[in-house]
Amino acid sequence: MAMSRQYEIAEPTRAEIDASHGPLLLEFGAPWCGWCQGAQPLIAQALAAHPEVRHLKIEDGKGRPLGRAFKVKLWPTLVFLRDGQETTRLVRPQDAAAIAQALAGIV
Repeated sequence: MAMSRQYEIAEPTRAEIDASHGPLLLEFGAPWCGWCQGAQPLIAQALAAHPEVRHLKIEDGKGRPLGRAFKVKLWPTLVFLRDGQETTRLVRPQDAAAIAQALAGIV
């Protein structure tokens, strides 16, 4: 699956995420966030080598329950899951190598 370019309009529930199968990358952020925009090329570079990873961009903020369920504090926060279980989390990643290493851990 290719990298998601748009934030999800309707976010999945925590129960849906917990029941997911296979590798999944949740990216919490906001379209206007400078940190989020700066991380996009790094995320794209790392995901290019892992087309089997499902990528969901979740717009986070006040009143958004999924971000609260994952205790997201800063953007972007990348949560790496395998079969609904979190394996790794990166907050404000600065290099594609760290993202690639986390992706390798879920495939």
